[in-house]
Amino acid sequence: MAAGIRGIRRPRPAGPGVTATPRPPLVRELLLVTALFLVYKFGRLFANGHETRAFHNADRVWDFERALHLPGEGTIQQLLLHGEGLVRAANTYYAAVHFPATLAFLAWLYWRRPAHYVWSRRTLALLTATALGLHLLLPLAPPRMLAATGLIDTAQVYGPSVYGATPETDSMANQFAAMPSLHFGWALMVAVGLIAATSSRWRFLWLLHPLLTLLVVVGTANHYWSDALAAAVLLGLALLVVPVPGRKTGPGTLVPLSPTTATVGALR
Repeated sequence: MAAGIRGIRRPRPAGPGVTATPRPPLVRELLLVTALFLVYKFGRLFANGHETRAFHNADRVWDFERALHLPGEGTIQQLLLHGEGLVRAANTYYAAVHFPATLAFLAWLYWRRPAHYVWSRRTLALLTATALGLHLLLPLAPPRMLAATGLIDTAQVYGPSVYGATPETDSMANQFAAMPSLHFGWALMVAVGLIAATSSRWRFLWLLHPLLTLLVVVGTANHYWSDALAAAVLLGLALLVVPVPGRKTGPGTLVPLSPTTATVGALR
């Protein structure tokens, strides 16, 4: 029994200057990550041209949330509107943190935790691909466009804004790709990845990033609660599919773990 317990024990992290897993070729990874961001940026444009469906779906999502008695998105927006500086900070967070935080996350993992980097990059790629598929199947107008919500477009009113004044004049983004929220999905993966790849007793504080992102995307009326829920579900499915870094059970033997087991073990 003791040998069995030792066999499943979490391996000790590599010491300073030691890389347990070889890093993938840098040029190849730069190309892959760049492709991931380009697919995210421009792939959503293929869902344009479905305004009628997008607003119909928005009405259904809004009614669905009210049937579940979820708190109105307006509750969060009213908190932001208590001060112009606060709402501007939320708009800036929405516009400026999403991409840089994810890139910094991948860069750190690549340098310090190569095995977790590959796992995270694959998971993000799968999450993004499935999200883009849902954008095509379910075009959705964000709450800032739906009159029934009573919400304002905080970015247009207070700035800064990453979108054009109207969807018709916005040639760089599909404003009807609200479901799921990749802002939240990527932020949640950043937190999960850092918790799994580190051992600090403070690592759970990384969950503040997706929590703050959730409050920002809802409070600025860019997303419904349901958009974040859909992103969390897709991320959970991606984590079930993508192999995670395994544990050694013997000399030269590496047995992959199920995502659930590996995540629980990494969080201990």
